[in-house]
Amino acid sequence: MRNTSVTIAGVELKNPVMTASGTFGSGEEYSEFVDLSRLGAVVTKGVANVPWPGNPTPRIAEVYGGMLNAIGLQNPGIDVFAARDIPFLKRYDTKIVVNVCGKTTEDYIEVVERLADEPVDLLEINISCPNVKEGGIAFGQDPKAVEAITKAVKAKAKQPVIMKLSPNVTDITVMAKAAEAGGADALSLINTLTGMKIDIHKRTFALANQTGGLSGPAVKPVAVRMVYQTAQAVKLPIIGMGGILTADDAIEFLLAGATAVAVGTANFHDPYATVRIVEGIERYMDRYGIEDVRELTGAVR
Repeated sequence: MRNTSVTIAGVELKNPVMTASGTFGSGEEYSEFVDLSRLGAVVTKGVANVPWPGNPTPRIAEVYGGMLNAIGLQNPGIDVFAARDIPFLKRYDTKIVVNVCGKTTEDYIEVVERLADEPVDLLEINISCPNVKEGGIAFGQDPKAVEAITKAVKAKAKQPVIMKLSPNVTDITVMAKAAEAGGADALSLINTLTGMKIDIHKRTFALANQTGGLSGPAVKPVAVRMVYQTAQAVKLPIIGMGGILTADDAIEFLLAGATAVAVGTANFHDPYATVRIVEGIERYMDRYGIEDVRELTGAVR
């Protein structure tokens, strides 16, 4: 009898596969393709204290091995999310992870406090947002800011806190240690890498924002390396993500040190990707006689 369940900060997931924020909405549009109850968790799109319109269009561009996006965390805000999306997700037997975004520490705190009495299981704090009080540098690019925002959120959060780390730093382990010092319960990595595409015929930027976040298979080797390094540096559970298309990709992240994985860009071209990956991990376990999926976490040293 194989056991596929994993535990993150005291929350048990039936398997280690979840969705990556910003690629799955809040699950409703994918529910006609995927039985959400088959997933370990659904991670929602970023939720802010007030509605965010996002960036001007065009804001998506295809590139070799992936895509660039500069959506700008468009979302309807916490009030609509709590009234509409949480009740929908509660219809399924899966854990709910709410991705929280903000432009100031106070923005994050407002959402976290609003979620305190909501039936959600984990909070994922997106610190790749531009900190408006610090001239627009992302919270996640300064270790002091990482520790401070983690500490501030933890002081108010009723649910366990996952800090989602930006890869756009010199040393990911410095940021991971800062989040750990701030009291984080778990880490998500990686968020997107900053990239750019230029339309040579129009001689202009492919994205109105000029730069965007690179995701998809092209980032996977970077993501696996960062998960491995982070697993050696901190004692927190890690949710690994970045270019996961198949069960083989997911297993690579587990072996590097991740407790769970999140599937993102793959959902856009294969809405069944998450369930295929769940089934692929089960086949891998049967093939190699692995009784407990947790045996895989960090098995490569």
